[in-house]
Amino acid sequence: MRHELSSVRIARRIGVPPQQRGSHTGETCPDLFELSDGNYAIIGTEATAALDPHLPPDAARADYERIVVITRETLIRAKKDIPDV
Repeated sequence: MRHELSSVRIARRIGVPPQQRGSHTGETCPDLFELSDGNYAIIGTEATAALDPHLPPDAARADYERIVVITRETLIRAKKDIPDV
């Protein structure tokens, strides 16, 4: 089911800003955000074509979904802001 995003806004960043992870040029800025509806948005490198054939058999994505890659550091530095439940 495609999620309606017209009224959704970015509520807060999850983790630290890219500059605190070493991005001084603005060219490599993976990032995570919590949205006003409780979902999450990710800025990352689009990798659908490369990774789609390697998805596990029990994984699938819709035509409108994309696989994106973020750095390990981005996710680790965001962990403290992600709720356990």
